[in-house]
Amino acid sequence: MEITFNQLARLVSFIDKIETETYPEAPSFIHSEITGKVLEIILPQYHKDQATRILDIGCGQGPALDIFRDKGYLSTVGIALNNEDVHVCCEKGHDVRKMDQSFLEFPDSSFDFVWARHVIEHSIFPYFTLTGFARVLAPGGTLYLEVPAPETSCHHETNPNHYSVLGRGAWMSLLNRSGFTVRDDVRFGFTTPMGPDEYWGFICAKS
Repeated sequence: MEITFNQLARLVSFIDKIETETYPEAPSFIHSEITGKVLEIILPQYHKDQATRILDIGCGQGPALDIFRDKGYLSTVGIALNNEDVHVCCEKGHDVRKMDQSFLEFPDSSFDFVWARHVIEHSIFPYFTLTGFARVLAPGGTLYLEVPAPETSCHHETNPNHYSVLGRGAWMSLLNRSGFTVRDDVRFGFTTPMGPDEYWGFICAKS
């Protein structure tokens, strides 16, 4: 199938529209707490070496990058699509670039650990996006992917910036198809003012 110039232009226009709808991601208690808990598990178990090359996809205003720096990791890069998030992170001294998660501008096998927490639901084509995560991850490297569960009291599927809020089986299948083996998974359940909510985390190895 050949893609015409007009078809490609429509796709680019749609992606440009989505970029204008992004919002700053200031740290919140629940996200910072879960980030800290997960990294306390993953880093000692999979990436003790402080020379580990780390990519934080959709880094927001840097809660995970702050932890990596505090723990002495020397090679970390973040990406974000919102200008304010990029600015805040750079002001804090982090190496953060404005970049779309679906079009990673890094060579193959650039990283040993890809941290992708609450970003893939913002992709209009998560299968394509995940294959990009696999491409930049070195063989044997680790991906941590975390997503909101659909149809909880918070109804993440109705968020205007959420385009792919899928079931656990769908995420497991997409991860496998994209070149990952799921080593472990975890559920985070908690209560919000709207009622019970849940996030799913997947610790993956590049197959």
